[in-house]
Amino acid sequence: MSHYKLKSLVLTLWLLCCAFIALSPSASHALSIDARTLEQRLSAANLFGFTNTEVANLQRFYKARQHQPIWIAPESSRLEMALAFIAAADTEGLNSNDYQRHQLQQLQQQPDPSLQAATELEIRTTHAMLSLTRDLSRGRLTATKADADWHIPQTTFDAASFLQDAIKNDRLQPSLHNLAPQQSSYQVLKQTLARYQKLHDHHTEWVHIPDTPSLKPGTTDAIIALIRQRIAQAYAADGIAEYNVTPSKDPHYDDELVAAIRAFQAQHGLNSDGVIGKNTLRALNIPLDWKIRQLRINMERLRWLPKDLGKRYLLVNTAGFRLTATEQGEPVLSMKIIVGRDYRSTPSFNGALSHMVLNPYWNVPDSIARKDLLPKQQSDPSHFTSINMKIFPNHDRNAEAIDPDTIDWRSIKHRFPYVLRQDPGKSNALGRIKFMFSNSFNIYLHDTPSKSLFNKDIRTFSSGCIRLEKPMELAAFSLGEQNLSDTFLENLDSGKTMTVHLRKPLPIYLVYITAWVDEQEKVHFSPDIYGRDLRALHYAGW
Repeated sequence: MSHYKLKSLVLTLWLLCCAFIALSPSASHALSIDARTLEQRLSAANLFGFTNTEVANLQRFYKARQHQPIWIAPESSRLEMALAFIAAADTEGLNSNDYQRHQLQQLQQQPDPSLQAATELEIRTTHAMLSLTRDLSRGRLTATKADADWHIPQTTFDAASFLQDAIKNDRLQPSLHNLAPQQSSYQVLKQTLARYQKLHDHHTEWVHIPDTPSLKPGTTDAIIALIRQRIAQAYAADGIAEYNVTPSKDPHYDDELVAAIRAFQAQHGLNSDGVIGKNTLRALNIPLDWKIRQLRINMERLRWLPKDLGKRYLLVNTAGFRLTATEQGEPVLSMKIIVGRDYRSTPSFNGALSHMVLNPYWNVPDSIARKDLLPKQQSDPSHFTSINMKIFPNHDRNAEAIDPDTIDWRSIKHRFPYVLRQDPGKSNALGRIKFMFSNSFNIYLHDTPSKSLFNKDIRTFSSGCIRLEKPMELAAFSLGEQNLSDTFLENLDSGKTMTVHLRKPLPIYLVYITAWVDEQEKVHFSPDIYGRDLRALHYAGW
């Protein structure tokens, strides 16, 4: 068991104990309920304000067990276990009040409960447990409604069967513990949420840094003292060693603070140059409550993903501008990426990498030809020639190419009557290699000649496809090799276009995660470049 998984287990057990103490004055409920009473109550009109669908589900659930109660029984600890589980929903980024926590607490704490109250407690607890187990397993929100750009199917989950089986096999507690995602990234986000929520509960507010011109290392400015205070708060929140700066009102931007700022920049998806510019100031001034909401919605996104991503897979985080290759649960390759512009945003979807194309042609989509490339040719009549771009008439690539000098480019206004294809070479927009997988978005991964763009903070420069910092390393991983073979490299150097098929399809997931965990299990925050956090949070009401 990893360090973080052990910590998570200890934390979970501690929270369960705390919830038990808070919610339960007694170890078991004194009353018992007979099957007839329970059946009659379930048949009553307007059952606790539940929807018709919810009532029907409860009726089917109890009919399957001959209307025998689950929670209200002498010498049973199930009720306390369930109530503690519900109380701990907040630690998962959910809201325990969505699962009737207060109603259940009031019913359970009655000193002399009636049979009617005990029956209500039984039914409400089951209703809450069915809802919470489902939400923890597959997400509370309907992914496609919360995020219109999410196209990864949510897993199905039969909460009723899960609960029946867990009780029948006397494995309720371990079954509940394993419902939420177990990967370390989720657990680290959960631990971070607990720390941030504790600060919030103590009415902590970040020190606000006013706008100021860029501050370079070695400069002196009165605002430096405020930045030191803010970094000290970051240390209390995240515990990152570099944030533990010496308390001081010294206005000098010294080496110790520079190291802290560089670490802060790295954590927030910025270039770690130590220069305190507008992007760094913006990150320093993100409110604590927003970061809490950010953690919650990204924990929800992780619940949307399949439980098992595969033994070997690629995770492309468009919000974090990073691709990670994972094998046997461990990240083995990580690289920077470039993603789609805000008006050509890269969607979230999954597939399987099937083959690579060496020295690819670029068949230019019509929208890119018309909106992006035509204006450049109109400004510079030699542009297409300089980048080895071929022009074909009437969208027919089998026709003879047209000399660009014979075309009056300035006369083209709306309809683009040609098709463009860029030959392989150093200037090819796809670089030397592209990685293909079937999808309806015409998106793939590829090399790029524009290496300098990887030095930018916000890397939204593509038309939707993913540009790679380390394409050769990804090629080796995709082929299951430590190093690329001589034959592969010779084919690549030949300049000839050819296809290399993978021995086995490689699962790939393109996701939008703005709070994510790196290989060292450190939490990073990324800007909400596409506004999907904001829209999802609005939909959720969080």
